[in-house]
Amino acid sequence: MEDQPLTTIDFDDPEELQVQESRTVQLFRLGLPRVVAEAFAGRVDWHEVAELVRRGCPPLLAVEIVR
Repeated sequence: MEDQPLTTIDFDDPEELQVQESRTVQLFRLGLPRVVAEAFAGRVDWHEVAELVRRGCPPLLAVEIVR
């Protein structure tokens, strides 16, 4: 499986930082460790991860499937 390109974050753009933090929080709430959530926040669609978790998939496996 090929890795998705990392989303480049402009750390000088408060809006981009807010979006990245929001994605991180959503992934964290789904059960991912914070460091994993931070690493994948710009690489996966958290909505897709959430759907898999809702269906009973473990969070780490859901991220692997979606990426």
